[in-house]
Amino acid sequence: MPSPAPAPDDRQASKPPRRSLKRRMQHFLVHVRRRVPPGLRLVLGLLLICGGILGFLPVLGFWMIPLGFAVAMLDVMPLYRRGLRRGKALRERAEPGADDRDEDAPGDDAPEDGPEDDRR
Repeated sequence: MPSPAPAPDDRQASKPPRRSLKRRMQHFLVHVRRRVPPGLRLVLGLLLICGGILGFLPVLGFWMIPLGFAVAMLDVMPLYRRGLRRGKALRERAEPGADDRDEDAPGDDAPEDGPEDDRR
């Protein structure tokens, strides 16, 4: 006869379940994105990175470096994407048919059929 399952301990029932580091980091980034103004997020990220560099000091820690990069990237990535879109639009405006050309089209890199010089 199998033994009955042990009753849950009251202390274990009152503890909240432990969240993974990834889950806590996502929760923190969502909180920062909602509550901190965009310009201040970049400054906060840079301060966290600088504090992480001084991680050998008692209050600061090396854990601040990746957190600072994550917070700073909340502001940097939209600017980066906007720059990529603007650059793509400028390239398309400068060369309207650049993507439609065939690379192996005759006449691009082929020598011209003109009179050959037989001087040697």
